[in-house]
Amino acid sequence: MTTPKIDLEIFDTEQTFADIGLNENLRKAVDKAGFVHPTIIQAKLIPLALSGTDVLGQSRTGSGKTAAFGLPALNILEEGDAYGALILVPTRELAIQVAAELEDLGQFTNLKAVPIYGGQKITTQITKLEKRPQIIVGTPGRVMDLHQRGHLPYDRIKIAILDEVDRMLDIGFREDIRKILGGLRQKHQTLFVSATISDEIHKLSKKYMTNAKLLDVTSSAGSLTVSQVSQEYLPVEPWDKQRLLFHLLTHEDAAMTLIFCKTKATVDKLSRFLQNKDIDAAAIHGDLQQSKRNSVMQQLREGKLSVLIASDLASRGIDVENITHVINYDVPEDPEIYVHRIGRTARAGRAGIAWMFVTPEQGPLLTQIEALTNVEISIKEFPDFKPGPEPRVVRERRQIEKQRIEASREGKSRTKVDMPSEQEGQDTSSFPGGIVPKGLPSKRMGGRVRTRRR
Repeated sequence: MTTPKIDLEIFDTEQTFADIGLNENLRKAVDKAGFVHPTIIQAKLIPLALSGTDVLGQSRTGSGKTAAFGLPALNILEEGDAYGALILVPTRELAIQVAAELEDLGQFTNLKAVPIYGGQKITTQITKLEKRPQIIVGTPGRVMDLHQRGHLPYDRIKIAILDEVDRMLDIGFREDIRKILGGLRQKHQTLFVSATISDEIHKLSKKYMTNAKLLDVTSSAGSLTVSQVSQEYLPVEPWDKQRLLFHLLTHEDAAMTLIFCKTKATVDKLSRFLQNKDIDAAAIHGDLQQSKRNSVMQQLREGKLSVLIASDLASRGIDVENITHVINYDVPEDPEIYVHRIGRTARAGRAGIAWMFVTPEQGPLLTQIEALTNVEISIKEFPDFKPGPEPRVVRERRQIEKQRIEASREGKSRTKVDMPSEQEGQDTSSFPGGIVPKGLPSKRMGGRVRTRRR
């Protein structure tokens, strides 16, 4: 397995963060994070945002969009700008992630970023808002709720940012977005950032933005995430996935591993399986109490966990620098989700490793992921891994399917009918010459008859 190289085309190597107008405190934070040059989306979006321009920005997943909109907000705001920036995101995990990243980027300023979202006690968030933070990162529903309760004023907002606009529209936040943006009566700056830009997003920008600048770097900028992560897939039958996972974890040097599953039930089941195998594993998903979620994440950040198993919903909120490996136990149906998942490793310029379990019927999903990432994902196999026997229920189902196919080949499918023999069909009064037709005519009108009607 080769070590991934940093794709220099992802960065604007002709510029530094000082060249694009950031103040000294922000440059200090960026230097501490280990970055010298901005990514292409950062190099293009940050100067526009600092000039006060409304921007509709499109860039690939994993290209550094959070810093692209977060750094200008931190540069523009001052300590006295309570509630000065509102950042809307689709999920609570992303709200936590973005707020944490802005806290890191603003660590040498006096600015505070607070995440607000459903699932946490609203009184807890009200207490945080009463401290008058400068940046609010929230999901649309909770933002509206706190505004209606009088704890989140819209009239002080200087800059409104919508992150992953396409996702918010996909999961039904259309009306919430319109209500929030429509409630901003004062002069303010607006930024839309998205991996894809649909006609509906264009319509939103025309209604709620002023002379917006369209910025599309999808053709010129690659994905920082993809370039830094070495990717491999492991072919496996569905019933062997647990055994293969245990084999993988015990045969590879994976210091801190993040495992993603589609459902909460699989997360819990896998967590119990690994714990019974004496592997230090924990689970995190949407049904966990917030206090438990926070506890698990704290253990992860402190290096007290070797394996964390997460649901898709949690994939947006895990931002820990020392994760070395990501395992896609279940292949996501959306390739964008795959990129978000593997982006939990390779943080702050480091390299990472991503493995994906692919069952025989998931070949098309693997192809879609390769097309999105523009990477041919190599195969990883363990010659010493012995697959288990095929389960009886699977064997019976396959036998039934085999019989159905054989019956179809023998002409017994329901799309055909048994025709009478020539002797049985002879009826000169009905068929000239006593010849019974055995099929459709060679030429048919196909249901289309030309008429005089115009």
